[in-house]
Amino acid sequence: MALGFLVALEVAARHYGLPGPVTTQVREVIFPPKSGFLLYASMALMMVVLTWRQRMAALGTAIGIDLVILLARWTLDIKVTDGHPFGNGALLVMLGCAVIAVTRRTGRERTLLLKGVGLGLLLVAGRKTGDAWLLITSKTRPAVLDQYPAIADHALGNPSWLVGRIVRATGPVGAHVLDYVYVQLAVAAVVVALYQLRHVAAERRFPAHHLVRTFLVIGLLGPGIYMIFPVVGPVFAYGADGGQWAVANLWPETAPPVGVPHPMPFDEITPRNCMPSLHTAWATTIFVHSRRGPLTLRFAGTFWLVATLGATLGFGYHYGVDLVAGVVFALTIEAALRSQARGWERSGVLLVAYGTTVFVTLLVSYRYLPLEMAERPWVFGPLLILAMASVILGFVRTVRLWEPKTPLAPHPEPQPELV
Repeated sequence: MALGFLVALEVAARHYGLPGPVTTQVREVIFPPKSGFLLYASMALMMVVLTWRQRMAALGTAIGIDLVILLARWTLDIKVTDGHPFGNGALLVMLGCAVIAVTRRTGRERTLLLKGVGLGLLLVAGRKTGDAWLLITSKTRPAVLDQYPAIADHALGNPSWLVGRIVRATGPVGAHVLDYVYVQLAVAAVVVALYQLRHVAAERRFPAHHLVRTFLVIGLLGPGIYMIFPVVGPVFAYGADGGQWAVANLWPETAPPVGVPHPMPFDEITPRNCMPSLHTAWATTIFVHSRRGPLTLRFAGTFWLVATLGATLGFGYHYGVDLVAGVVFALTIEAALRSQARGWERSGVLLVAYGTTVFVTLLVSYRYLPLEMAERPWVFGPLLILAMASVILGFVRTVRLWEPKTPLAPHPEPQPELV
């Protein structure tokens, strides 16, 4: 299924004259990768199935390959102008481990190593898939619906405009910190996932549920909502970055006026990737999964969530209503995956159904009731917060209900604890 999905995106991207996720990934075997940090983070995920000696050998091999490639580029005077000058070694090591699993391993050891390689490559493929999705949204959705969430955002006090002015007031230091947090979100997810998967090498099996599963499913399903509700964000629709396509240059100094919204044409370059905010969804799941870790990890998860919310609003990438939808979207998917791992108990089914209902209701409200929401902020503002809070409360209560008082041990192997 995953391979078929990647091939379909490859064909769709080729239709618009650009390489798809498969082509871009194959190119990174030799050419400079878009993100070397992501490739090394993906290799770190793969290495959870290896012994410490094997991990050191894999890391040393990856670094050695990168040094050889850097030396070759320096000798041939090849300058890297797009992407990172490192990361090829990590990708080659992952591919090499896949070959070793097929040719040198058997039985459960082969399966475990292939699962590790698949986990690492899926994280990379998820990034490439997201890039292809963004391309497709910009090409297939010529009109955007920014005026709808912008007007609905009056119910929340126009948080993007407020936080945008705060970020500007902090100067370059605050902007650089938030930008780093925003860009390196996947690396933060890997850190939490590594903690969750730290016992895989010893136990020779993966836990029933972990962060990477939710992270990938959010990235798979989220762009489908972009196609239904295409939005480019305040900095483009109401700011200088939108150029001639912007309604006016209002962000973040002046909140948009309240009026009857309508779809507006936009360029064929800017991704329609705002509704819901997937960065908010991903940061929410990082926060949730870091709760089982030590104090340092819990603090890091909290910081990443708060900083991501500040970046998405402060850089004008999202409206406040996007963030509300993103939190509901994340917790609904997290609940569904936890329920699937446990066997779909009644409490899980009810939570997923409720979260889905709230999410759909939010989208419908943003699309068909934005003017009413702006004119009655004292009603709809608290309702939006209450809707999000009800999903959060339901998730917390259900997760506590799922906490096993004694370890569960179905045949033939003990069921791993949900992390």
